[in-house]
Amino acid sequence: MSALEAMRDRRSWSKVTDLAPTGPELEAFVAAAGRVADHKTLRPWRIIEIRGSDRDLLARALNKADGKKGYSSKPRRAPLIIALVADVSSKKIPAWEQEATASGVAHMLSLVLDEAGFGVFWRTDDNTRSKALAKAHGLRKGEVLLGWLYVGGKPPRTRPVRRKTVDAAKHISRLPGGKKRRKVDDARS
Repeated sequence: MSALEAMRDRRSWSKVTDLAPTGPELEAFVAAAGRVADHKTLRPWRIIEIRGSDRDLLARALNKADGKKGYSSKPRRAPLIIALVADVSSKKIPAWEQEATASGVAHMLSLVLDEAGFGVFWRTDDNTRSKALAKAHGLRKGEVLLGWLYVGGKPPRTRPVRRKTVDAAKHISRLPGGKKRRKVDDARS
């Protein structure tokens, strides 16, 4: 599968099976995803692997962040949860750029997991930046939680998925005052 096909065919899998990548497989996927563009090669990101009963720690923290007792059911929806952490502590590069790099790693990771046959769903929460979730994830000073990749096996599809195609022309423009964008002009520029 080409990179273009992987991007074009990508979708979120809100329901997954109990199949998950092994530790060594995950390491290989993260090594590949870590090749994302990274100004000053800071590698301002890390991931936290959450499996098995560790999901209960996340479940409790999610409810605590919501001001509830007990356990959220969300972490039991996938056998592997990957917490995405951005380290924005460097003063050499703006914080937004460090978060963008970490987000790029997360997206590249979701693509390589998908290509390997795993279903992925990137989940965020209103409380992602809460103290309860920061504590549960052991975040250090300067780190922020971006969300989680829920990962599992792709269940069999009984019907084809209808995906809306992106009308790229609606999302591409030129600088104000520049030439009008024409497909012919841009074919070779």
